[in-house]
Amino acid sequence: MSERRNVDDASQEASKEGEEAGGTAQGPAVGPAVGPAVGPAVGMAAGMAAGPGAEPSGIGATQPEGAQPEGAQEPVPVQEAASVGAGGTVRGERGGPVVSGGEAFVEGESGGGRRGHGEGVSVNGGGPPESDGERRLRRQAAVAAVLLGLVIAAVAAFSTPWHLLTSGPPDPARDFTAAQIARSEAFDAASILPGYLSLALTLIIAGLLVATPLGVKLVAWLKGPWWLRVVLGVVVITLFTQLIKLPVSIWGETLLRGYGLSIQTWGSWAGDRLKNIGVDAFMLSLMLLVLVALARRFRRWWIPAAVGAFALTVLASFVYPVVFEPLFNDFTTMQQGQLRTELLDMAERDGVPVEDVLVADASRRTTALNAYVSGFGATRRIVVYDTLLRAPKAEVELVVAHELGHAKTDDVLYGTFIGALGAALGAILLFWVFELVRRRTGVKGLGDPRAVGAVIGLMTFGSLLMSPAENLISRHIEARADLHALDLTRDPATFIAMQKRLAVTNISDLSPDAVEYVLYASHPSSPERIAMARAWAKLNGVPVK
Repeated sequence: MSERRNVDDASQEASKEGEEAGGTAQGPAVGPAVGPAVGPAVGMAAGMAAGPGAEPSGIGATQPEGAQPEGAQEPVPVQEAASVGAGGTVRGERGGPVVSGGEAFVEGESGGGRRGHGEGVSVNGGGPPESDGERRLRRQAAVAAVLLGLVIAAVAAFSTPWHLLTSGPPDPARDFTAAQIARSEAFDAASILPGYLSLALTLIIAGLLVATPLGVKLVAWLKGPWWLRVVLGVVVITLFTQLIKLPVSIWGETLLRGYGLSIQTWGSWAGDRLKNIGVDAFMLSLMLLVLVALARRFRRWWIPAAVGAFALTVLASFVYPVVFEPLFNDFTTMQQGQLRTELLDMAERDGVPVEDVLVADASRRTTALNAYVSGFGATRRIVVYDTLLRAPKAEVELVVAHELGHAKTDDVLYGTFIGALGAALGAILLFWVFELVRRRTGVKGLGDPRAVGAVIGLMTFGSLLMSPAENLISRHIEARADLHALDLTRDPATFIAMQKRLAVTNISDLSPDAVEYVLYASHPSSPERIAMARAWAKLNGVPVK
């Protein structure tokens, strides 16, 4: 199946950057990524992280719920989030009467937001028409959104390697046997139904949260100060979503087991899933606490919200490797030996400072092959799955050379920056769009803790809508990393052998459907990568089959 984005959570990003192993992500059915909490932002970090809680960008990434083949979840890597969600984060403090998104709140003793005039004064919804001041605020937000959108487009356009190396058309039959192609097609066919069913449930749940009072009803019975109701509301909606999608998730895991891609016990699978849910709920709670607090405090809350969303995205991408990745995998220094020495020598020759190469114990849950780079600055790390170490040494070196390409061009840093700008834009758009949906949901404004459901729904739609653009950029970034590996090793024959091994082991989609490719593929397909290697060999006069 072609790289379907992991959207197994109504609050999820369609984050992040699927797998690298041939560019075939397991799709919505296989399990959640870090979701809007770290949404498109960390996902835009070129998917350089891996681990059952985000999205990868390694040369052989395998992502979802731990067992995923070609898109093993990586810290969104979140993704892959955010998989650093499309809507920003915002927060504030108590104060006197505050107009926030159409509702006047008078802070009560409990901090729960005692509304004046009974249940709240609707400033511009269902009552009096918008005032000139409110229209002016919306115009200001619209102008800011347009300007920031242009900045994002310019940064993405100038930082993305659009023109690399022209290659011939991909031809799976040239490198893969009829049996391998048939197995890939069978796996794709088996994955389509649970994958699209999960996507459909995601859209339905998000639609209900945005267009109906469902979210309000789910959290209306919660008691306590406003901040507690926000946190409990996120937990309730997250659990509600997960329970509805649980049968599809089990179906996806059963499928992976049937094809030998997952070797987890059900207990281990459930544990990874609970960790994913916990990370999602934590990040969403943090974002929404800030958002509601700011909406209760400032009329132009979208300004500090945009700044906060940008900062949270950068922080999440920076700390994810050392805070969240260890929740899903144990990491050890690659043992001393010829392979470690040669890898570090290659990094030094490449001019990329790498103090260590880590090995993740992925073999306890999957047979898929993967490697990735995550973090930046002091938290940057190159990680290979222990499953990959079973491959020939020359192929492992090529995988790491690919990851060095990401590190050399600071793909995680640039991806994080673009994602952070996107999160800031999401916060501004949330201010502008929320007024259009709040009446349908029955909330007075974003200062109302009951609004968390509508916000989560809007973030989900935002993440899904951003996915095609994110994946388009990601495919070019991954192609550049492939080209870097070829330039560094000058070994196209081994590169082709490596791509074949990754594609067969991870059951990559060798002929992705055009629609799925546009919507979900974060990496070029294996035949495309092989075709580029042959074009490189011809250009450089290196013999290859």
